[in-house]
Amino acid sequence: MAEFPLAIKNLIAAFERLPGIGPKSAARLVFYLLNTPETYVNEMARLLVAFKKDIKICKECFSVSEDDLCVICQDSRRDRNLICVVERAIDVMAIENIGGFKGIYHVLGGVINPLDHVSPDDLKIYQLIERIKKIKGEKDLEIILATNPTMEGEATALYIKKRINEIDDSIKISRIGSGLPMGADLEYADQATLSRAMDGRRDI
Repeated sequence: MAEFPLAIKNLIAAFERLPGIGPKSAARLVFYLLNTPETYVNEMARLLVAFKKDIKICKECFSVSEDDLCVICQDSRRDRNLICVVERAIDVMAIENIGGFKGIYHVLGGVINPLDHVSPDDLKIYQLIERIKKIKGEKDLEIILATNPTMEGEATALYIKKRINEIDDSIKISRIGSGLPMGADLEYADQATLSRAMDGRRDI
């Protein structure tokens, strides 16, 4: 039985490790690249290397940045007393794209998921609590828990709420509201739905 050359098999296996890419999709991508000019492949390889070299994690909110602080954390016009907590940096982009949000962000780096061996210590929850400690008592302080409306996202939101209440149970904590169905991801929500979810946030 004929087999693909080793270089093709190795690249297919590498693509399969990407989220959402199965064997057939991986094979299609490999053969697409095989039929593109070498200059295109070289440019893609150069961009991937530059991406890993140039992109940093913001020291304040843990989103992505080209500097030690992302552009949002550097923006003095942002409301420091309004912190939106999200799972991933891509969720920051989703909320920014709807416009109108004037606060800052905190990226957890995922959600609590015992089945995948992800505990609170594996996320940026401690860092969030430390940020809140520095500004507790400030007027109009609000923490928006914008984790995805999945079982893991809800559990993570409740855990964070408990931790914040241990610091100061007078801090306003809200949860993104209706508009996002259970199990949805912020990343894939259209702007109108996401805007309704932010506007309809509720106290928890």
